[in-house]
Amino acid sequence: MKQRGATVAAIAAGGAIGALLRAGLSEAGPVHGWPITTLAVNIGGTVLLAAVAAVLAWRPRLPHWLHPLAAVGFCGSITTFSTMQVEAVVLMRDGMSGTAVVYLIVSVAVGLAAVMATRRLLRTVLA
Repeated sequence: MKQRGATVAAIAAGGAIGALLRAGLSEAGPVHGWPITTLAVNIGGTVLLAAVAAVLAWRPRLPHWLHPLAAVGFCGSITTFSTMQVEAVVLMRDGMSGTAVVYLIVSVAVGLAAVMATRRLLRTVLA
């Protein structure tokens, strides 16, 4: 039970930090047009999540709380699929359906490319 409590605390701490950072970045970004802030934050979070997963896979002796803190808590709260979806709907509502579709495709395609590149780079460095 002690480890479960530490896991929950790690998720909460990482989530709080990620959510606060996410809110700050969202406030700093542009309000209308291409949602560059969400795209940038989601890709950055994706790279970080891929890096954490790779490091933990190739370095299993790292502390048990690292995955819940960094992957589940921080990356889970800073990246947001739901915001991406809402922004796409807003673009469509504002008559920019083509932009919305491109935004969704770019978000997924660049995210997948970022994961693959991060894993490839870290495999070279860590393996």
